[in-house]
Amino acid sequence: MRYKISGKQIDIGESLQTHVETELGVVVAKYAERPTDASVVFSKSAHEFVCETTVHLSTGLTAQAKAHATEIYAAFEGCCEKMEKQLRRYKRRLKDHHRDRSEPVELAGASSYILASEESHNDEPASLQPIIVAEMETKIPSLSVGEAVMQMELAGAPVLVFRNEGKDGLNVVYRREDGNIGWIDP
Repeated sequence: MRYKISGKQIDIGESLQTHVETELGVVVAKYAERPTDASVVFSKSAHEFVCETTVHLSTGLTAQAKAHATEIYAAFEGCCEKMEKQLRRYKRRLKDHHRDRSEPVELAGASSYILASEESHNDEPASLQPIIVAEMETKIPSLSVGEAVMQMELAGAPVLVFRNEGKDGLNVVYRREDGNIGWIDP
């Protein structure tokens, strides 16, 4: 597994990097069969250290965790515990409810746009067309509905667009205000 350990405006020592590789390697190896890479970013927010970890699995799924603490090692340990919990749930769901995926998730390319908010315009807009601030390339995975829900929960995202493997059309899963999961199948 490839590790990318960095700090935002803080220095990450050799000892912390070794600790992160060892501990995260143990947690990920316990629950994930073929992890491809991990990204760990440390930053400081006021008096607290923040640790954000992203692990990419060979199945195409991504697990993310974030933790805050007054000490940098404690922030990493909290993040590692959250990651372990997510991966344990992921493995249990795969074993109990989902088929084993022998091939990686197929990804299709799509354009992603960032539009300017209406608060940034003080006067009346000249047209009804939104102002595009940025354009990026994004990937849309081919998943079953259960895998899409699992991916959305692992990423901590409020919504996920995916290509439904069963029907070969674009679908959306999202977290509703009442806490349930919504599924849009056009």
